[in-house]
This record gives sequence, structure tokens and C-alpha cells, in this order.
Amino acid sequence: MDKTDTSRCVFTSSAIGQSNAARDKLYDLRLCKLPNSKAAGFDLSGVIMTNTDVSGSDFKEAYFSKGYLHDSNFDNADFTNAIVDRASFKGSSLRGTIFSNAVLTGTSFEGADVENADFSDAYIGDFDVRNLCKNPTLKGENPKTGMDTRLSAGCK
Repeated sequence: MDKTDTSRCVFTSSAIGQSNAARDKLYDLRLCKLPNSKAAGFDLSGVIMTNTDVSGSDFKEAYFSKGYLHDSNFDNADFTNAIVDRASFKGSSLRGTIFSNAVLTGTSFEGADVENADFSDAYIGDFDVRNLCKNPTLKGENPKTGMDTRLSAGCK
């Protein structure tokens, strides 16, 4: 990680290839502080986020294919209509996050805090939803949409 690169902690959309994580260099946002950012519609595929703060950010219709999104703060972020496939939120905080109508195929929420998240109308594969339903933090109600977290994920 090049901490001397002053332009490193900036959201940039890939112009190379939609949702396939193709970039001309590693997309590294580790340790960045980007709360309340606007990245709606961006192709952020292949991004590496560890200990990154993107709480309250707008990721509507964004692409996060093959994202490494570990131990980061996504609290109250909005992923409405986003494509988040083959990504991992391991150990991240997603409290109050909205995934309404998002594609979450092959995405892991292992060890993530999803309390008060909204998964309404999201496409989650059968295997993935079974794992998500085992998450003990899958509870509460989204403060913005009013959706019951567990029911919105399709858990009984």
C-alpha cells in the first residue's frame, strides 16, 4: 500500500471492464476515511477495503464484484440496486445498511454485523441466504425503510 499517494483514498469508477474487476492498477482503499461519499453508479469491482470507513455512503447502482470488504464500516450505507457479487464483508459493520433490490450472489457476510440492515427484494442465492440466516446479528428493523431485517433477508 502506497500511503504517500495523496489520490489513493478517492472513489474512481473503472472504465476498463464492467463488473469484472479489470483495472490498470490495484484499487486499494485500505485505511481510508470516506464517510458519506457519493459513489452511485460507480464500478468499484476488485476494490480492497480493510479498516475503511464508508459509513453513510451512497452506493446505489454501484458494482462491487470481487470486492474484499473486510473489517470496514458500512453503517447506514445504501446499496439499492447495486451488484455485489463474489464479495466478502467479513468482520464489517453493516448496521442500518440498505441492500434493497441488490444482487448479492456469492457474497459473504461471515462475522459481519448486519443488525437493522434491509435486504428487501435482494437476490441472494440459496446457499448464501442459508449462511446469512445463521448470522446472530440478523435482527432489528431498518431505521430508514422500516423493514424487518430477518424477514427482508428471507429467513424464517
